[in-house]
Parts: sequence; structure tokens; C-alpha cells
Amino acid sequence: MADFQDRVLKCIDCGSDFTFTAGEQRFYDEKGFTNEPRRCKSCKANRQDRPGGGRSGGRSGGAPQRVETATVCAGCGRETTVPFKPTQGRAVLCRECFQASKSAGTSARSY
Repeated sequence: MADFQDRVLKCIDCGSDFTFTAGEQRFYDEKGFTNEPRRCKSCKANRQDRPGGGRSGGRSGGAPQRVETATVCAGCGRETTVPFKPTQGRAVLCRECFQASKSAGTSARSY
């Protein structure tokens, strides 16, 4: 079993020092986390409270905002909306064309 001691780390957002306690290190070790925290508690809370912040899409009490982007379907040419921001250089399909390509067995990774 490792011997954990409090360590002082520097926040990547605000640059202030914060303590990575022995108890927190033990918790990280038990959970198998390999990366140390990079933000102080204040900056971590601020990041999670922003819409789209943190891994859960924000924790401001409501559901995360869903992104809808207007685009043109590469299959049929109709205007459509997709629930993501398309990556430049990749074809985007409307729901119908995507379902058709999926059932045809094509490996279209576009949504």
C-alpha cells in the first residue's frame, strides 16, 4: 500500500496553488485514476457550472443544452439539422439518408 502525503499542485486555470490531500490521493488510487487533478476546487466548480462544462454537460440544475446545426445532406441535398457540430471535410447525412445507409450496410460514419 502506498504512503500518501499532501502535495501542493498548481491550477491550470487560475495559477493558484491547491492541496492534493493524502485522502484524495488514496481515493484516486482506489478508483484507478492515473491523472492528478489539474484545477483547484473553485475553478473545477466554475467549469462544471458553465453550460457544456465538465464531462456531464454542466451541472447547473437543468438538462445540458442540445446543439442543433443547420446543414445540407450529402445524400439527398435537402437542408436538415443535426444534433452536433459537423467536422469539416466529412459528409453529413439527414436522418432518412443515414438510416438508409445504415440498413444498406454502408459504413457511413456521418450522422
